[in-house]
Amino acid sequence: MSQEQPMKPQMGEEAQEHHNNASAHIQEHKDLSIKAMDNIETSVSARRAATNEPSNGGQVGGKSSQQASPLAAEAIFERGNITIGEALEATALTAGSRPVDYSDAAAIQAAEVRATGRTNIVPGGVAAAAQSAATRNARVARDDDKTKLSEILAEATSKLPADKPVTRRDAEGVIGAELRNDPNLTTRPGGVAASLAAAARINQINQTPHSQSPHSQHSPSPRNKD
Repeated sequence: MSQEQPMKPQMGEEAQEHHNNASAHIQEHKDLSIKAMDNIETSVSARRAATNEPSNGGQVGGKSSQQASPLAAEAIFERGNITIGEALEATALTAGSRPVDYSDAAAIQAAEVRATGRTNIVPGGVAAAAQSAATRNARVARDDDKTKLSEILAEATSKLPADKPVTRRDAEGVIGAELRNDPNLTTRPGGVAASLAAAARINQINQTPHSQSPHSQHSPSPRNKD
């Protein structure tokens, strides 16, 4: 099966426009992502408990990330930072029943590229599986017969050859990819972009000295979306 090349970086005014749109969506997700942050924290805590990995502080025990470097793994778990792989797995809980489409595949590919630092997708990896699923789903009439996000993202961490904590820049890149490949130029509640944005927000709070809980720092939402 031939590999599809990752999206090329956009240049000039178009690149600036997409950057501005992604930044605006980051702010929007920051205002509206209390539920997403709850889902991320629940998912990551459950996963780390199952593998004896600490959610906040402590030494790495049990099954640690074999793909990440020792220093990266130490940084991830000592600060309780959420990785790209873990954010993708959380999406399987928040939007797992939704069929994979091209915007999902693009967002997953953008996330994988940022996690691995590679310039193309990993053969047999999570992005390749998402692209195949999106292509297949486009030819399938019934939603019940389509491949769902949960089937692609349930074990995302184990399918990444490397992983890293989610940053704001990572989230902006994933949001931009999801926006560009959605017919309505929107991101979806609970989707890949929303999960990365929520994870980036939690990580930012974790890095703040004497930070409070994510919810106590969250400002009330100025508006709600269905």
